[in-house]
Amino acid sequence: MATTVPGRRRSAALRLLAVAAALFGALLGGAVPAAAHAALTGSTPAQGSVVDRAPEQVSLTFSEGVAMGDDSLRVLDPKGRRVDRGKLRDLCSGDTVKYAAGLPPGLADGTYTVAWQAVSADSHPVSGAFTFSVGAPSETTAAVPKQEAGGGLVGALYGVARYLAYAGFVLLAGGAVFVLACRPAAAGVRSVQRLIVQGWAVLTGSTVAMLLLRTPYTGSGELADVFDLGGLRQVLETKPGVALVSRLLLLAAAALFVAVLFGAYARAQGAGAGAPDPGSTTPAEDDRRRADLTLGLAIGGVIVAVGLAATWAMAEHASTGLQPGIAMPVDVLHLLAVAVWLGGLAALVVSLYWGPVVERTAVRRFSRLAFCSVLVLVATGIYQSWRQVGTWRALTDTTYGQLLLLKTGLVVLLVGIAWTSRRWTARLTELRTPAAEQASGTAAVDAQVSGTAAPEAASSGTSTPEAPVPATTASQTQAPAPEAAAPDDGGSGADRAAQLARQRAALSTARTKRIRDADPERLGLRRSVLAEASVAVVLLVVATVLTATEPARTEEAVKRTAGQSAAANQPQVLTIPFDTGGPRGKGTARLDLDPGRSGSANELHLRISDPSGKTMDVAEVKVSFTQRAQRLGPLPVVPGHVSEGHWSAAGVQLPVPGQWELSLLVRTSDIDQVTETRNVKIG
Repeated sequence: MATTVPGRRRSAALRLLAVAAALFGALLGGAVPAAAHAALTGSTPAQGSVVDRAPEQVSLTFSEGVAMGDDSLRVLDPKGRRVDRGKLRDLCSGDTVKYAAGLPPGLADGTYTVAWQAVSADSHPVSGAFTFSVGAPSETTAAVPKQEAGGGLVGALYGVARYLAYAGFVLLAGGAVFVLACRPAAAGVRSVQRLIVQGWAVLTGSTVAMLLLRTPYTGSGELADVFDLGGLRQVLETKPGVALVSRLLLLAAAALFVAVLFGAYARAQGAGAGAPDPGSTTPAEDDRRRADLTLGLAIGGVIVAVGLAATWAMAEHASTGLQPGIAMPVDVLHLLAVAVWLGGLAALVVSLYWGPVVERTAVRRFSRLAFCSVLVLVATGIYQSWRQVGTWRALTDTTYGQLLLLKTGLVVLLVGIAWTSRRWTARLTELRTPAAEQASGTAAVDAQVSGTAAPEAASSGTSTPEAPVPATTASQTQAPAPEAAAPDDGGSGADRAAQLARQRAALSTARTKRIRDADPERLGLRRSVLAEASVAVVLLVVATVLTATEPARTEEAVKRTAGQSAAANQPQVLTIPFDTGGPRGKGTARLDLDPGRSGSANELHLRISDPSGKTMDVAEVKVSFTQRAQRLGPLPVVPGHVSEGHWSAAGVQLPVPGQWELSLLVRTSDIDQVTETRNVKIG
């Protein structure tokens, strides 16, 4: 019976990891290219507009701070030649983020293309292009980049590096907290050591990769530009570059922390467990040394972990937008809580599957620590959601909001599985007898002494006894004494004795592991914790994608601006019935004002028809515009007769946007006339 349990355990673990990997691939596949976080909210001239004469400059307005250079804004003529002056003008003022490029006088009529590229304040690149026309639209051969900034292969690689950086930080920080706060004995467990060291290596490697990829990611998009030293020098002068370099310096301090954790601290814990420690003299001195090491590592670890978390907060979402002074420390707390919860969970998984028996007190400590981390996550997550989403409607109408809902669902699922783990922990507390606990403690010491021989023995086909056997008994009964094993023939007897000692230790450890794996309560705990870890992998992917997605507030603002711009560019059409009271005095006037926008030359068309819908001429028509709020007008417009029932006027200027009152005078005879008024909104 006991020999079938490990097979079922491995099968369940593989199924859970396969599901996590599938979800990981699906989410990551939908995350490229990443959305930009700064958005173009306006331009002068407007996109697609037609102006009478060439403007003096082309200006762009953004939703948040951006970094731009002289080549970030280019204006191309219909033949694709650059015509701007090549010098960027900074027109930012207060909360308005605005840049412009000057144009030379005397530009010919035709369609001009504006291509721009910038880096938003939260480190993500953004680009775009639009056209406007002078005089009248024309064909254009101007070529603009087909690939958005931050996309393509470079964008995908940068996105993977971002995820690995988050994962590395979680394993490094969370694993260290698990050792110091929950299970100090894990400092000497090989699987936990590998986990934390691998987290440090992944974070370091991904940080270097992001630093090298930064130039093509925000610029050309060509992978070969990772070797551009000039571009790298420019990156180091930017806020993201400073954050990445700071992270590397902190990782050097983290390497020293890890060395002490798995060196002096692990030896001190071994001395406390009864292992010989040549540097100790009395138990009191050993206790004092362990306390000093724990305090020093705790203080140093907190400083390094907070510093590493701050390298994200200072260069991404939290550093821009609403309340950055509050958002940045909240973001640091949020990231630290994620690391403590998920990183500690990963350390618990490897401890349960590839290490000595985990003490029930360690599981209970981690359970309490994870609960506190969830409380911090909820508090900081609510603030971050309000800051980035703003409205309930944005939760369902924006990509950011939908991802946030998915992340929330995964957190709820993870908490539910964690509750199951807590139940298994409670059952462990109830069902573990003192004798079993003593056997587990003996097995843990044997596993530490046996070192790496345990995995080899665990996979052997040695039969399993029904009850734990103390290590001393096993060493006395498994094989004859080393002296009787072989004659002393020049050292071969000593080698044989060492070999037999290793075999006895391996068999004892294998026996302990088989008994541990046959424990249904610990098996249930391992499975539930593995399920937590699988969901945590997907949760970390969603969180990474979320940081590369345009915040809902920005997306909603862009939609509103685009809607207002589109409405402003639509012709204003009014249908006005009239009745002058005389013969043929009834009819309908249709007035079209195109584009219906202030500050530009509008074209007015007036068509009059009789009640049957047939066009008809009248003696006179007059139009005027008045804005009473600013005491402007009436501004008269005298349209010219074009054809039967059709009048028009060009160059109608309305100086300011807002609500205007339109007055239409229609005279059908010398004495029969009427004036109709309507309100019209001018953008």
